[in-house]
Amino acid sequence: MLPNSLFQRLTGKSITSLNDTDCAGQIGYAIVPMIARGLMLGPDQPVVLHMLDLPRSADALNGVRMELIDAALPLLRGVVVTSDEAEAFKGVNFAVLIGGWPRKEGMERNDLIAKNVTIYRSQASALQKHAAPNCKVLVVANPANTNALVLKEFASAIPAKNITCLTRLDHNRALGQISEKLGVHVGDVKNAIVWGNHSSTQFPDASHATVKTEQGEKPVRELVTDEKWLREEFVSIVQQRGAAVIKARKQSSSLSAASAACDHMRDWILGTPKGTWVSMGVYSDGSYGVPEGIFYSFPVTCEKGEWTIVQGLQIDEFARSKMELSANELEEEKAIAYELVSS
Repeated sequence: MLPNSLFQRLTGKSITSLNDTDCAGQIGYAIVPMIARGLMLGPDQPVVLHMLDLPRSADALNGVRMELIDAALPLLRGVVVTSDEAEAFKGVNFAVLIGGWPRKEGMERNDLIAKNVTIYRSQASALQKHAAPNCKVLVVANPANTNALVLKEFASAIPAKNITCLTRLDHNRALGQISEKLGVHVGDVKNAIVWGNHSSTQFPDASHATVKTEQGEKPVRELVTDEKWLREEFVSIVQQRGAAVIKARKQSSSLSAASAACDHMRDWILGTPKGTWVSMGVYSDGSYGVPEGIFYSFPVTCEKGEWTIVQGLQIDEFARSKMELSANELEEEKAIAYELVSS
């Protein structure tokens, strides 16, 4: 199935056009009011939303449009609903690609990648033909890292630095688990890291995270003296959180994923606070020994619409082994995708 996407175009101050795919889906339904209220691009940025979904979802998509109008959102200057990729991507400044082919019971990873290669090859063509010249793209649909890679390969006119994938949900989950463990407000926790793939091989890393206390900022490793929790339980909880949500609510994470996508784009466009980094899936330049040519989650800072990988962090042997495991998985996914493309 086609991704349900959200594409945004700026206005007013300049109107931003933002495209969202799968807007009739759960994440799409959750994210559009967040964007229209300024949670993604700021409280003074008017937007036009371009919403794309499959033809069979046309009625549901139109229902979302009606609800957006009924919400009387001051920043929302227009809504385009369509099943045509060219119309959806026309002139957009930002694209959030939410939908993809879902993994079904019994489906092998090769089959999942094959289904999504077809989707993202088509989206790539439409993006580079119709989007604004400096369009920034966030891939949410899984397998997000490899979907982003396929998009990059078939949208060569879009700079690799303008394509990212979502690991902010995992990053936020890591912050949440640290705050729960220490009984502190999540806003006082920063600089956790999620390395690697948005999959069960990701490595949530608390070794550089800090917590604001009455005595100043303290390293998490100083406050959590249980090394076993940091290396095992913390890592496992974050890795498996999506499955835990599905088990509890019988549906995948939607609200938290939508919120994380807004966080990702807001920090990318408006900048990260001084002294704070976030996790983003970006095109590897070889930092920390990660192979070039894959989309890998790194700690990054953002300024003036550009991301930069944080350099110089100490990586111990335990972390290195976890990072390599995820990189190897991404290399395998890349090989599968390239074989499908060339066949």
